[in-house]
Amino acid sequence: MRVFSVLLLSVAFTQVFAVKALAQAPQVDERPLRTHLAFLADDLLEGRGTGQRGGALAVRYLETQAALIGLTPMNNGSFRQAVNIVGSKTLSDSSLQFELGGTRVSPAPGTEIVFGTASGNSNLVFDAPLVFVGYGIRAPEERWDDYKGVDLKGKLLLMMVNDPPATAQEPQRFGAQALTYYGRWTYKFEEALRQGAAGVLLIHTTASATYGWNVPQTSFSHERFALAGSGNALEGWWQEDSARAVLKAAGHDLDALRASAESRDFGPVDLNIKIHANLHSAIRQVEQFNVIGMVAGSDTELKKQAVIYSAHWDHLGMVEEPGKSPQIWNGAVDNASGAAALLAMAQAAVAHPAKRTQIFLWPCAEEQYLLGSAAYVKNPLWPLEKTAADLNLDSMNFVGLTRDMGVAGSERTSLYQSAAQVAKNMGIKLAPAVPDLGGAYFRADHFSFARAGVPAFNVGSAVFSGDGHFEYVANASASTAQMQGFKLDYHTVRDQYQPSWDLSGMRQQAQFTLNLGYLVANAARMPMWKKGDQFSRPLVPN
Repeated sequence: MRVFSVLLLSVAFTQVFAVKALAQAPQVDERPLRTHLAFLADDLLEGRGTGQRGGALAVRYLETQAALIGLTPMNNGSFRQAVNIVGSKTLSDSSLQFELGGTRVSPAPGTEIVFGTASGNSNLVFDAPLVFVGYGIRAPEERWDDYKGVDLKGKLLLMMVNDPPATAQEPQRFGAQALTYYGRWTYKFEEALRQGAAGVLLIHTTASATYGWNVPQTSFSHERFALAGSGNALEGWWQEDSARAVLKAAGHDLDALRASAESRDFGPVDLNIKIHANLHSAIRQVEQFNVIGMVAGSDTELKKQAVIYSAHWDHLGMVEEPGKSPQIWNGAVDNASGAAALLAMAQAAVAHPAKRTQIFLWPCAEEQYLLGSAAYVKNPLWPLEKTAADLNLDSMNFVGLTRDMGVAGSERTSLYQSAAQVAKNMGIKLAPAVPDLGGAYFRADHFSFARAGVPAFNVGSAVFSGDGHFEYVANASASTAQMQGFKLDYHTVRDQYQPSWDLSGMRQQAQFTLNLGYLVANAARMPMWKKGDQFSRPLVPN
């Protein structure tokens, strides 16, 4: 795997070739960007939902535009890559009972506990012992293993979200204040599956999850998706007060269990509680599509390597709320903006090949936990070891020009030095880094590439930059307030395209990304991970 062992040499090469590479980068036109954005966010596409008609229309539009632009299809003459996923919605006659001392307790679904299946099975009935596994983490580089080799096959795992906290003796343990991937609920579900467990329940607190109970409550009240054959039989969240009461009735103190789990000596604790699961789900098999095209490289040898630009095409689609008519969640900023920008960038790139091949990827089902990009990484149309970088666009700047550009996550690799050179040549600067307390780095499609060892980050997003505060060129206070205000519209029906939007900042962000891509595509060497970074080797099997 690429590391920083020759970073200084690489940076020197980057600086030598930077001006020449940027001079070759074509200019992104704002007019097609706006046109594509307006169409992709239109009611006609019904919010581009996974497994919905609007999503199929979005794919058809993207592949048609890719052909018109002149991209080369990569999948046996097709711009499509099929992604097989399973949709699951828990039915109301499902139940989860806890047996302790001859008594059965049933936490109230929705208010106290939420659960479902990602297995693709419509009817699951099983009994399993409940085992507390602390934070549910196996991290060799942290010398941490909550499982200690205990056989947990067929058992239901109870665990906490987030990371073990840093200590005075180890102030940088698990990223200090920043959330590592081991703290994300997605990792914990994955690790439970690798352990062969019957399922997993996460104990919810607002502080540890970084969001309220309403988030898992809403997620599990709708259809959930997983890659076919990749999910646990039971997955769920348990509200802290309810969990505390049940554990107390079984003779356990939740705070004492938490405290024990903050030590490397912790091992799984059998709680002497048996779970009776009766899980009925509406299951459907769904075929979705990534859309992919490329511009072949011009150099005889370097064209065998590629730079990927990505931006997911999906949003939440037609959403039904109890007692209401279905509403269209258009997802204009998230992420019709990125999908449109990628089309405009591809249009600029086709007539100006770089030395390395450039790939334009529109993943599906990002809103369903990055399923499209995860499927691509499992079955890449270009060898991952010959993929120089993934530069992702998600929820772009619709407010106006800025004097800086967000590059959070690039500091993990030599891409930061490349981004700094691009910013300098564009007359802007890099936005200051902020601690990634909520794990934003793990919540967009670039992360599927990063966890597989490909240098990657999300370029320039103000929505996930911490406070959304970039240095806007015009009307700084009003522009900052407009971007911060969008956070109230994020993942709501209000994320709609406005013809009055100033897209100069969006074009600037797209141009920065394309300039960075050309710099990487024309450089003598591929980017490298910083030595010792969590993703300098694949974190988990793909």
